Amino acid sequence: MQLTGLVEITSVDELRDVIGEPLQHVVDKERTELHELDRQWLAASPFCLIATSGADGSCDVSPKGDPAGFTLVLDDRTIAIPDRPGNKRADGFVNVLSNPHVGLIYFIPGRGDTLRINGRARLVREAPFFGEMVVRGHRPKVALLVEIEQIFHHCSKAFMRSGLWDNGTWNPDAVPNRARLAKQLDRPNDSLAELERYYGPTYGATTLYG
Repeated sequence: MQLTGLVEITSVDELRDVIGEPLQHVVDKERTELHELDRQWLAASPFCLIATSGADGSCDVSPKGDPAGFTLVLDDRTIAIPDRPGNKRADGFVNVLSNPHVGLIYFIPGRGDTLRINGRARLVREAPFFGEMVVRGHRPKVALLVEIEQIFHHCSKAFMRSGLWDNGTWNPDAVPNRARLAKQLDRPNDSLAELERYYGPTYGATTLYG
């Protein structure tokens, strides 16, 4: 890749000269408390992305998914997200311990618009509301408690440009399947047959909530 000839943007003023200022209604749509419509969105959403940053500035984006309504609304400015069994890297959780600022985007399948929430997070290992987060008999060991500082709905232009929900654009075989990726990138000592079984049709069936 050729990196010569780059013209870098190094200030907010320069950035604004290039892209312009946001319309006033875009600025004004920010809120600090949940509206009833936001609650309805969270009740319908089965998936979100959580962005965090460590004390050293390193970043992480972690997906969270569960049956729709998995995010528990505690009050107009506080939500809780249960953790589920996974690979135990916990990159985002480690970040939160040194830098509580988080950014979340909530999706509803088939919808191009999204709900964005920014705030400050804490990790809790026990709370009275954990009983409301049980799925398939699994009670979370950890939950992310988020105090909302900024909330707004985001338009669908990115989804329209990408055609994300248009199955006519889908091409899942454009890259090797998960087993072949693992064989080449992170599990070279495992046989492909073993990996195909591991990541096969029943992948996660017994461990999603176990």
